[in-house]
Amino acid sequence: MLAHFRFRNKEMFCEDAKVADIVKESGTPAYIYSKRTFLEAFHEFDSAFSGIDHLVCYSMKANSNINLLHMLAKAGSGIDCNSGGEFFRAMKARVDPKKLIFTGVGKTEEEIRYVLQHDVLMFKAESRSELRTINAIAGEMGKIAPVGIRINPDVDPHTHPYIATGLSENKFGIDSSLAFDAFALAASLPNLRIVGIDMHIGSQITDVDPFVEACTKMAMLTLELKKAGHNIKHFDIGGGLAIPYKVEKPASPSDLAKAIIPILNVIDCKILFEPGRYIVGNAGILVTKVLYTKKHKKKNFLIVDAGMNDLIRPSLYDAYHKIRCVSLKKEDTMIADIVGPVCESGDFFARDREICKCSQGDLLSIMSAGAYGFVMSSNYNQRRRPPEIIVDGDRFYVARERETYEDLISKEQLIDELIEKV
Repeated sequence: MLAHFRFRNKEMFCEDAKVADIVKESGTPAYIYSKRTFLEAFHEFDSAFSGIDHLVCYSMKANSNINLLHMLAKAGSGIDCNSGGEFFRAMKARVDPKKLIFTGVGKTEEEIRYVLQHDVLMFKAESRSELRTINAIAGEMGKIAPVGIRINPDVDPHTHPYIATGLSENKFGIDSSLAFDAFALAASLPNLRIVGIDMHIGSQITDVDPFVEACTKMAMLTLELKKAGHNIKHFDIGGGLAIPYKVEKPASPSDLAKAIIPILNVIDCKILFEPGRYIVGNAGILVTKVLYTKKHKKKNFLIVDAGMNDLIRPSLYDAYHKIRCVSLKKEDTMIADIVGPVCESGDFFARDREICKCSQGDLLSIMSAGAYGFVMSSNYNQRRRPPEIIVDGDRFYVARERETYEDLISKEQLIDELIEKV
């Protein structure tokens, strides 16, 4: 069990709040987050690198609830934003723009104009054409844009291919062989100010070796770029440190620090980090209710009220999440597929999984759902997205309400003139 999700008298608690009591008020499915867990994970990561000048910039694509963002910012975190919408959320969460990185491989002109209205830490540029676009827009606005350039170090992170980002075959960043040309172009553009160099090799990386390889390559490149006259102040190594979902024993922040600080010490830069999953992954669960039980020949099914639209990782990545009964009062177990109500064969959370013997109405908790859970949810099958609840000690707060049916059509209207022509 995770640190702040544990059983007392065979009942699951999040911190000091009984999970069954929370969903009695909120209904199911519902995302429940532990405030202690994500703040402790942030402080663990931040303190691991206390020996060097650094800034942790939480990668909000993992979980963008504005309450979570605000609490992390108050704890000292910067924020990594990947779109105009994420930037808007960060601003609504009262994050200091000077601690915001604006990243993304396909920034639109609208997004660039919006972000340039604020004094951000830097734009993370991913192509030569993007550098020219930022420069042109900044010039029109009478601004100088602070820019870091993302370089692709071509390092295999040994993770799922969908979440590998640092190989030459991936869409991200500029090939390392073209780094000098990219920095020379940026230096020649009058409305850009070079401030940093960046990499990101992937997500859910379990050991430090890929980080060591990439940091070594990038540190050497940074020193060469500095010798060429480029004023690089920030070295951003990205994120990607793994969490345990099943039986993984991933490296810790302190393991990573011991491995890469000697490399980073030689470049004389402020080091930026972008952890996302590591901060919030194990801080959240998705609680769902068993609607029906069913048996096909030798196959048992538990049909629950959460679906792939609520948590798509198992369907998209074949990702593993532990699934626990919220009450352990039943001792018998069964082997079953745990599936949702969505009209897709890929709507499952587990297949042939040993689970406590369930009956209609029982509650299940899908563990380690704090990252890439709600943020990847949808309204497919016109299902309403679930609430997000944050627990603080023995109290819990609805940080986002469950959507209503009216929410599903709030941006639509019947057009009489169009309909009359049918």
